[in-house]
Amino acid sequence: MPECWDGEHDIETPYGMLHVVIRGAPKGNKPAILTYHDVGLNHKLCFNSFFHNEDMQEITKHFVVCHVDAPGQQIGASQLPQGYQYPTMDQLAGMLPSVVQHFGFKSIVGIGVGAGAYILAKFALIFPDLVEGLVLLNIDPNGKGWIDWAAGKISGLTSALPDTVLPHLFSQEELMNNTELVQSYRQQINNTVNQFNLQLFWNMYNSRRDLEMNRSGTVINAKTLRCPVMLVVGDNAPAEEGVVECNSKLDPTKTTFLKMADSGGLPQLTQPGKLTEAFKYFLQGMGYIAYVKDRRLSCGQVPSASMTRLARSRTASLTSGGSIEGARSRTCTHSDSTEGPPGQVSHATMEVSC
Repeated sequence: MPECWDGEHDIETPYGMLHVVIRGAPKGNKPAILTYHDVGLNHKLCFNSFFHNEDMQEITKHFVVCHVDAPGQQIGASQLPQGYQYPTMDQLAGMLPSVVQHFGFKSIVGIGVGAGAYILAKFALIFPDLVEGLVLLNIDPNGKGWIDWAAGKISGLTSALPDTVLPHLFSQEELMNNTELVQSYRQQINNTVNQFNLQLFWNMYNSRRDLEMNRSGTVINAKTLRCPVMLVVGDNAPAEEGVVECNSKLDPTKTTFLKMADSGGLPQLTQPGKLTEAFKYFLQGMGYIAYVKDRRLSCGQVPSASMTRLARSRTASLTSGGSIEGARSRTCTHSDSTEGPPGQVSHATMEVSC
């Protein structure tokens, strides 16, 4: 990969062209951070608030960032031709190796939301050697049943497309209160995303099949994600049940389940600071950031080894009255004292509420 591919690119793949935006330059042998947005959004609507958060600068300076837009979803996209066969969810996942190869990435750490989380999980199942870690927000590993499918069809006939998509993105409380964020996104989805293209993506997402993964020991020849995973969902989010289901299918020694209070349906928009901090710890536990420094911590720098031991040695349910301060202080205080004998791993997902 050249020293800097910063900017927009259209990448040819076996299933059509893919719009990609690169930010920054590759840093040694570190993986690229690759994002994939939810249906109804694109990389700007889904991730701008998160990546423009000043705390993210501590992370992005260490990595090249690759934002992927699903076919026809980017701002200013031309309408796809009549009769265009939109790629299936499996094919959308199958487009990503072309991106990795084009830019010469050795591997990626993925951040996906909703449909994007499903696509990245599918990608990691098919190409596990290309994925070092996943942050999956609002993932639903299950296909839609006939009742849900029929209800969606009826809703599509009686509502404008943005109003059909919004309940997938936002909590019922946010929709009932018609928050400024909901109003803003209703307008932006209507004005900046091509509605014909969006309908094709929406239909394909709702036609998805179950992700074929199961925790080891639960079924014969069980297959699940091999990389570290951080699952994220907001309290009362429409995807909460699906995320819990996904958690039950993953290796508990490699999975962190983060439930975020007061964050609604899209935590990366409503709580970017908290999510950034969790992402720092996730990367640090993988050994890619030497330490996480926070001046508010009395114990200062947290070595990556202690976070790795913490994540793999205990189950933690941490609540801190809407703040992550309690989680940080407990992490710093107990990371060494709770460590078990060398090589001993507890088979329990680390669960954190903040």
